[in-house]
Amino acid sequence: MTDTHAISDDVFDAASIAARLTHEDVADNVEVLNQLTAVEAAEVLALLPTERAVGILDKPELLFGAEIVEALPRPIAVPLIAGMSADMAADIVQQLEDPVRTELMQKLDEASRTAIAGLLEYPQNTAGSMMTTEFVSVPANWTVEQTLQHIRQVERTRETVYAIYVLDPLSRRLVGAVSLRRLISGEPTANILVLAAERAPITTTPLADREDVARLITKYDLLAVPVVDKAGHVRGIVTFDDIMDAIIEESTEDVQKFGGMEATEEPYMQIGLMDMIRKRGVWLCLLFVSEMLTASAMQHFEGELEKALVLTLFIPLIMSSGGNSGSQATSLLIRSLALHDVKLSDWWRVAFRELPTGIILGSMLGLIGIIRIVLWQKLGFYDYGEHWVLVALTVGAALIGVVTFGSVAGSMLPFALQRAGFDPASASAPFVATLVDVTGLMIYFSVALLILRGTLL
Repeated sequence: MTDTHAISDDVFDAASIAARLTHEDVADNVEVLNQLTAVEAAEVLALLPTERAVGILDKPELLFGAEIVEALPRPIAVPLIAGMSADMAADIVQQLEDPVRTELMQKLDEASRTAIAGLLEYPQNTAGSMMTTEFVSVPANWTVEQTLQHIRQVERTRETVYAIYVLDPLSRRLVGAVSLRRLISGEPTANILVLAAERAPITTTPLADREDVARLITKYDLLAVPVVDKAGHVRGIVTFDDIMDAIIEESTEDVQKFGGMEATEEPYMQIGLMDMIRKRGVWLCLLFVSEMLTASAMQHFEGELEKALVLTLFIPLIMSSGGNSGSQATSLLIRSLALHDVKLSDWWRVAFRELPTGIILGSMLGLIGIIRIVLWQKLGFYDYGEHWVLVALTVGAALIGVVTFGSVAGSMLPFALQRAGFDPASASAPFVATLVDVTGLMIYFSVALLILRGTLL
C-alpha cells in the first residue's frame, strides 16, 4: 500500500507521485490525491494513463473531483469526463461553474454530452440524478449466444454488467431481466427471455427518492435496479454501490442534524470558516434563545426556590432525565419514519405506546432518585432537612412526569415536522432537550407545590 504520509513530508514531485500511483490500487490513489491540493492533484492526474485517471475520477471518495477537472488542461479534461461513468461525470459537471461547465460540455462528444445533460435534468437525490445510462440491454428475440457476444463487444463501455435487460424488439419496452449468472449457465441456442425471471422486473421511476430506491434494493436483494419512464423504457440503472454512497451521505446529514446543526455537503476539512460558522451558529443561536425560556421558568418560581433551596440540587437531574428520554424517543421515531416502519397515520398508536413506556421508565428513575436521597440522608452524606421524605417523593414524582412527557413529546415531534413538510431529522436531540428542559421545570415545580405546600413551600 502507498505510504501516503511520505508524500506530505517530501517536496511535491508530480512525476514521482504519478510513477508510484501507476502500480497501486485506484482506491489507494484516491487517498493520496486527497492529501494534495486540487492543482497538485491535477498535475499528477495529467501524468497518469487515461484509464487509471478515469478510474480515480470515478471514485466517489475523491474529495474535490470538480476542482481537479477545472485545474486540468482542457485537452486532458474532456476525454477524462467522456470516459467516466455518466452518473459520476454528471456529478462533477454539476459542481462546475460557468464558463468552465459550458466549455467542457461543448467539447464533449455528442453521446457523452447527451447522457450527462439528460442526468442533469433530474432533481438532486432522485433515481434519475444518480443512475448510470451505461447498461446492457438486448432484444427479446436474441439467443444466449448472441447476448454473450454482444457483452464481449460492449463490456468495456459499460459501468457494470450485473444483469442484462431484455427489451421488446418493436416498442423497446422492458420485458425482463436476466442475471449474468443465469446467462452464462444457459444453453447457447436458447432464447434469452427463457432465462428471465417469471415475475415482472423490479423497477423504479426517475423521480423516485434515493431513500426509496435504497429500500427497494435492500428489500429484493438487488445489485442494480432499472429506472424506467412511464412508457416502460429503461432510462438507466441504479447500482448498489451508488446506493451505498447515497446511504452514507444521508446518514451523515442525519447525524449532523441530530447534533443540532445544518447538514454540510463538503467533508469537514473542506468546509470554509464562514460556512462552518453559518451552519453551526444559526442552530446554536436558536437553541440559546430557546434555553432562555428555561431562565424565564426559573424566574417564575423564584419565590419557591428561595423558600426551598434544596430543590435546586435536583434541577440538573430532572432536566437531563427528561431530555434523555425525549432524545431516545425522537431517534427511534426518526429512524422508523425513514424506514417506513411507521406512517404519519400511526401517530396515535405511537403516543399510546410511549405513554406507558414513559411512565415505567420514569418510575425506574424516580425510584433510583428516592433511594439516593434516602441513602445520603441516612448515611449522613447530606442533610435534606426535616422534610426530606417529602423532598424524596417530590423528586420521584417529578421524574415520572418529566420522563413521560419527554418520551411522548420526543416521539410526536418527528410526526409534527414531517406533517409540516420538514425533515424529521430536524427534531434533533438538542432541540428536544431544550423543549423538555423548559417543560420539565414547570412539571418539577408544579409537583413540588402539590407535595411540599404547607411545609417547605
